[in-house]
Amino acid sequence: MGIEINDDAVAALRGAIAGTVYLRGEEGLAAEVACFNPVVVHDPDIVVAVTDENDVAEAVRFARDAGIPVRLQATGHGSETPIVGGMIISTRALDTIAIDPDARLAVLGAGVRWAPVIVATAEHGLAPVTGSSTSVGAVGYTLGGGVGPLARSHGFTSDWVRGFRVVTADGETVVADAETNPELFWALRGGKGGLGVVTEMTLELVPLRTLYGGSVFFEGDAIVPAFQAWVDWSSALSEEATTSVVFLQIPDMEGPPPPLRGRSVLSVRFAYPGDAAEGEKLFAPMRAAAPVYLDVVAEMPTTAVATIHNDPEQGAPSWIRGLMLDTFDRDAADALMAAAGPGTDSPFLALEIRQLGGATARDVPGGSAVGGRDSRYTVSTLAANPATFAELAPARAAAVTAALAGHVSTITNVNWSAGLSDEVAFEHTWPLAIFDRLAAARATWDPRGVFAFGPTPAPASAPTP
Repeated sequence: MGIEINDDAVAALRGAIAGTVYLRGEEGLAAEVACFNPVVVHDPDIVVAVTDENDVAEAVRFARDAGIPVRLQATGHGSETPIVGGMIISTRALDTIAIDPDARLAVLGAGVRWAPVIVATAEHGLAPVTGSSTSVGAVGYTLGGGVGPLARSHGFTSDWVRGFRVVTADGETVVADAETNPELFWALRGGKGGLGVVTEMTLELVPLRTLYGGSVFFEGDAIVPAFQAWVDWSSALSEEATTSVVFLQIPDMEGPPPPLRGRSVLSVRFAYPGDAAEGEKLFAPMRAAAPVYLDVVAEMPTTAVATIHNDPEQGAPSWIRGLMLDTFDRDAADALMAAAGPGTDSPFLALEIRQLGGATARDVPGGSAVGGRDSRYTVSTLAANPATFAELAPARAAAVTAALAGHVSTITNVNWSAGLSDEVAFEHTWPLAIFDRLAAARATWDPRGVFAFGPTPAPASAPTP
């Protein structure tokens, strides 16, 4: 059920901002807060589509005074469950990019996606430590940490953040960096939400023009030996290289590359940000592991980084769960294949394992709020058939977790976890010391709970007359 919103206050808000205000039922609201996963449909009382920092501040003050909770959305990629009631501040129009090539810095608006950042920085021989999907919003992804194709060589994306501009729960704008509001800066590098509205992020770039990377695909009888070889090979791989592996059951339809349509395959991904000859040498054992069906690993410009994972650019119904592992060996691999591998009638379009370690295991000077640094692998299960979302996919995901018992990490990074909608999972998205420190930071910067975050957010309360 919606809340009563004062008409005069709404009119005042509309007059104070350059952006657009939508109330429930008004044309344009649904499109403004549409999610990448169309199964998730938000139903807020009010949406403010902001165009600048002043709009954000006015929206926050409105919500604070009205006593309604605020949630944020940029590209809609991170939405797990429907938002019902309250305010959504849509930051998708804050898509500015400013590059300082001499300082190797990019200043990114809250709504910008990775793809244009990669193109803009490549003109200067630079690159961001990006995610695997370049259609994802750069800021929202980074606030949770961010694990991409360069994770082992360069760490979490949040490790490269050098500052934020933030609208606080009082509607004031502050800077957070190593010198100014350092505790807020610490919290925003991995703490995800409940701290304010990030309007800008300053990111250090790395000097990189090319990398040796891509994917090889195995099918049929080659899948099992290739997967077993990946387990052994990755365990000894230099931390200068990053790899992942995914079992794919690709439907026979428009969208996937024609050679992969209608096939069940194993894809091994690889990224080495160094000399191509050395990268080829490092990857050679995987090419020799089993007959290769399709090989698209080669030297590439940084602008092609999205082709390593080939994540979909268009949204579609999906059900995703993730976890992290402390270890992954042949026994774990066998158990995983028995639970959801080839021949198990798995409901998953994709079952992925990413290797961590290397730079992801080392925190930045001064520390950060990233959860999951001690883990060495991630596991993701993705179903695409809505008929499986209620029972089959959750049951099989639970079977995967059970099969990996003894390997599962206590902590699962917030970007991988279902923790924002599940109280128990939420408590395991950060180590206890970080969890408690984040709670203290949220209490400091948002004492009345204006910014709804977590499974049971405290509602904002109107000021006492």
